[in-house]
Amino acid sequence: MLSRPGGRWLRPLSVLPLGARDPPLVRASAGGVQRSAPPVWAAAASVSAGPGSWYEALAASAPVQGTEQVLLGVHSATGLPWWACIALTTAALRGAVTLPLAAYQHYILAKVENLQPEIKSIARHLNQEVAVRANQLRWSKRVARLTYLKNMRRLVSELYVRDNCHPFKATVLVWIQFPMWIFMSVALRNFSTGATHSEGFSVQEQLAADGILWFPDLTALDSTWILPISVGIINLLIVEIFALQKIGMSRFQTYVTYFVRAVSLLMIPVAATVPSSIVLYWLCSSLLGLSQNLLLRSPRFRRLCRIPLTKSDSDTPYKDLLAAFYAKFISRN
Repeated sequence: MLSRPGGRWLRPLSVLPLGARDPPLVRASAGGVQRSAPPVWAAAASVSAGPGSWYEALAASAPVQGTEQVLLGVHSATGLPWWACIALTTAALRGAVTLPLAAYQHYILAKVENLQPEIKSIARHLNQEVAVRANQLRWSKRVARLTYLKNMRRLVSELYVRDNCHPFKATVLVWIQFPMWIFMSVALRNFSTGATHSEGFSVQEQLAADGILWFPDLTALDSTWILPISVGIINLLIVEIFALQKIGMSRFQTYVTYFVRAVSLLMIPVAATVPSSIVLYWLCSSLLGLSQNLLLRSPRFRRLCRIPLTKSDSDTPYKDLLAAFYAKFISRN
């Protein structure tokens, strides 16, 4: 717990934004945040992109061109058909970039969770001290509340700095994964529309002959809707796994969960309007995201990543997940 000599939790009144001009601080008692979001070009596809449009600028941007070179490099180095190159590149990016960032996210969130008992203790003692001060100096309820909130924010921030676990660090995964998803989608669209050539050969022609199973042409739409529906189902499964591990979600978390469910369903018709190469990438990314989420529940893998133990950790996470799934979707029916 943070050290507060003499039991003082409040800062001197001179630094509080209360306009108070009272005597020095009176000593108080020492008793004590897979799914996939719709692509940015999905909306642009229905609008003719004239010269200088934002989508044209994105499609010709350095990150997208770099992504195209990565895909072309994998295809040239391995000699694999394009469907396998897309799957292999997706797996490589997931393993080399998003998996370490996801492990780091769990590391930060575990440290934040372990701070909650200390934060609750600080809140209790601070509330007592503010009550004593308010009674002595005849503060209004509004002034007392503002004093409590200001000092509580400061104390919690000091805890985050002490343990180097500010919750914002847990969002790094989103800021990396989402742009990477956008760049890959736009790069594959460039390939599928004939906007990119390699060594004098049209990548579009190569994609048209390098599909597999029921989608032999990666530049065409999946008329069977198998790929789009699979993307929606996998993303919904990711959302439900997240929801099952959360007990007593807040109203905001509930709203976010419903929103992501809606986005996952919306992805089905969106995926049915784009080339199969893009939907294949989305499906591979979602499948790997699901596998990544399950892997990060493994106690052994968490120890390997040095993720701190928390009160909510389980020795049998997969058994608990199946039991929760059964109780929610099967037994109640």
